[in-house]
Amino acid sequence: MIEENRHQKILIAEDLSKSFGGLKAVEHVSFSIERYGVTSIIGPNGAGKSTFFNLVNGALRVDSGRVVFKDEEITALTPSDRLRRGMARSFQITNLFFDLTVLSNLQLACQFIEDRKRLFQHISNSQRAHARAYELLESFGLQEKRDTLAGELSHGEQRRLEIAVTMASKPDLLLLDEPTQGMSHGDTNDTSELIMSLSKETTVLLIEHDVELVMGLSKHVMVMSQGMKLAEGTPSEIRGNHDVQVAYFGESQ
Repeated sequence: MIEENRHQKILIAEDLSKSFGGLKAVEHVSFSIERYGVTSIIGPNGAGKSTFFNLVNGALRVDSGRVVFKDEEITALTPSDRLRRGMARSFQITNLFFDLTVLSNLQLACQFIEDRKRLFQHISNSQRAHARAYELLESFGLQEKRDTLAGELSHGEQRRLEIAVTMASKPDLLLLDEPTQGMSHGDTNDTSELIMSLSKETTVLLIEHDVELVMGLSKHVMVMSQGMKLAEGTPSEIRGNHDVQVAYFGESQ
């Protein structure tokens, strides 16, 4: 079934625009994502990447254009409504409950998969959430940190936990906002392997400052500059694009 769906479009963004006062942060950008694998957005600071990302996930309302997810127009839906439909995101700044254990963070996130009438029951009675939390502990290699407070984890471990929290709802599309920011080289390599593994079971949309990581992970890349789409294509096509080299990579390339 995965192979049959692999070339289907899971997300289509059509002619998205967003301005803040006189600043055109995103201007008439169209973009689509095929199911599974990693699709990335790169560009210099101020290129409009995060704004476009937030238009896709609903954190910002579009001025014009539309967003289609799994053949349903979701342009007017809130982030929580998009989550219920299978779109989940992480944040550039770690978004965890630092005074709770790793397991408790996961259990709270996994409450989402319980029936709505059972959402407000005590967490100890949430059997589906409990089972899913332990699945995530294992798949993300966090078993030994189960009882550790999230605030006591290393930066790399916190980012890993945050991605695990984001995967609690088993999303069809996972949006990751600079997941390796501030990481050591070793943690970055571990996170790269994790993202590649996740992309086999879900579709990943990635904003990332580490160009080499993007080129190694992605099947498709969009480059933004000054709020507009500058280019898109395979990593090799992007590397060979003269406009991209001038606007993003600079003279070193």
